[in-house]
Amino acid sequence: MKAMIRRNGAGMSIYMSKKDVEEPVVAVENEDFWGGFVLVRNGWLLALPELAQSTRLPITVEAKRQSDQE
Repeated sequence: MKAMIRRNGAGMSIYMSKKDVEEPVVAVENEDFWGGFVLVRNGWLLALPELAQSTRLPITVEAKRQSDQE
């Protein structure tokens, strides 16, 4: 699903337009954020693509929701 990732005052948030949901990121698998899983406040576990740590935000990426969470 398409996900817009942006930085806000409290950290990172992800907006999924198809679901019309915006949630803050509560945990990340990789220290540099990209190329691993992130957990958002509503419990979804999303796989993010590998991008450079210097990637500018906001950015829209293709995120994959872990299948057993759907």
